[in-house]
Amino acid sequence: MKDNKDSTALSRLLAAGRGQRISRRTFMGHATATGLTASAASGLWTSKVSAMTPAQGGTLRVAIHDANTTDTNDPGQYISVFMIHLAHASRSYLTQVMPDSTLGPDMADSWRASPDAKVWTFELNKDATFHDGRKFTSKDAVATIRHHLGEDSTSAAKSLLSNVVDVRADGDHTLVIELDTGLADLPWILTDYHLAIVPADGDGNADWKGGIGAGPYRVISFEPGVGANLAKHEGWHGEGAYFNAIELLAINDPNARQTALVSGDVDAVSSVDLKTLSLLQKRPGIEILNLPSGSAVTLPMHVNKAPFDDNNVRMALKLAIDREDLIEKILFGTASVGNDFHISPSMPYYPAGIQQRAYDPDKAKWHLKEAGVDSLDLDMSAADSIMPGAVDFITLYSQHAKAANINIKPIREPNDGYWTDVWLKKPFIFSKWGVRPTPDTIFTLAYKTGGSWSEAFWSNERFDELLLQAKSELDDTLRAEMYREMCEIARDEGGTILPMFTNYVYAHSDKLGHAEQVGATWELDGARAYQRWWFKS
Repeated sequence: MKDNKDSTALSRLLAAGRGQRISRRTFMGHATATGLTASAASGLWTSKVSAMTPAQGGTLRVAIHDANTTDTNDPGQYISVFMIHLAHASRSYLTQVMPDSTLGPDMADSWRASPDAKVWTFELNKDATFHDGRKFTSKDAVATIRHHLGEDSTSAAKSLLSNVVDVRADGDHTLVIELDTGLADLPWILTDYHLAIVPADGDGNADWKGGIGAGPYRVISFEPGVGANLAKHEGWHGEGAYFNAIELLAINDPNARQTALVSGDVDAVSSVDLKTLSLLQKRPGIEILNLPSGSAVTLPMHVNKAPFDDNNVRMALKLAIDREDLIEKILFGTASVGNDFHISPSMPYYPAGIQQRAYDPDKAKWHLKEAGVDSLDLDMSAADSIMPGAVDFITLYSQHAKAANINIKPIREPNDGYWTDVWLKKPFIFSKWGVRPTPDTIFTLAYKTGGSWSEAFWSNERFDELLLQAKSELDDTLRAEMYREMCEIARDEGGTILPMFTNYVYAHSDKLGHAEQVGATWELDGARAYQRWWFKS
């Protein structure tokens, strides 16, 4: 390379090649003119153009973890990783998180807010259709939003939309949402995986039972806990969708998933077995993606039940866990330390400077004495379908806790039905959260009094007050101060131990191509590999 001018010219050549605006022969001629050898130019074409130029065709086979026989097509009841992937493959949303973590359009082309952020207007895509041929209109968007509203709604997104006072159509392609308070994050909230757009029935209700959506692929068959088959939706409004068909296989066992990938029975897996990650990395034909994320391991304690109703007990358990040891031995370094509050360093408004909580069994013993006990005996539940190594995780935690006179008995729960039979039911468990785009989303779901997924059943008046203020605060500095105080309250009084934020570690065949930057909101490119990836030609 002779100078910066040549570097700029080469970048333009690569972009032109990926855009199929020039041939390989033309690329080679211009690339060698910048000073590259023919061999180097050919290598660039192969690695940076050919491999990154989408090609049509083929069936993508993906093994997904965390599938249950209780999985349902009702978007308000989505809870498992499998359903999150099926939703993004078969249904669309008003907005979406892009690979670079910015907010982009999906079924809404644009949006605007009133000065007080209480009234939001969304201009909808006029070309979008549902899988059965129905045209998408604002009536469908209204039915979708209303499905999550009202006293009788059982949707997990109910608390996210608790400030909505009216949702209405203004013509066929304009949606208006009114709130009782300013909500600066509303377009971000609408990316939540429960808020998938479904058609309206004749009575204006959400028609979700048949699995119809407006996503890149239509569902041909779906058996909960087993898998799903999908075919390309020719009427999809977005870019991509390069595969002819998708096959999603529900494989909860990490070894079985990995074996399926190595043997060529599937093209990608949603989560790898970290114990054998180093060996998998050496396998020819396999590519590993190891992406830092805001996906949190949480250990919720039901604060409405003894002994967790005593904050001294909760503090003892937070001090009796060696976070670094767990990251090294269970996650093999593929995580970052958490500090018992639910904003990761990758999220906006991360409160830097809060003192990191460390393993301190002696201080944990002091808190137990303050609670009036010398020791504790507890059961703790986990299942490896939630995260490979989850049972080993709590087993190692139990060893840490012994030094603080806390005896934790690990309970291995069945993989199937964990979210329905264990989570929110048993008082001390292993849980794992996917990434939420803003602090407001996770705090409203999991920490607000009465939140849809308040897994510790925790309630704090000051926290709720700050959350309400932060929703409508448009000054970023003031908003950051509010979130910082909320994090400190959750850290020191909350019912959730948050020891770490895990990386998304998944793998795929090197026959698959994708852009250099992939999303880190969920596994497999933000659960959108189905529309963004392709088979290399």
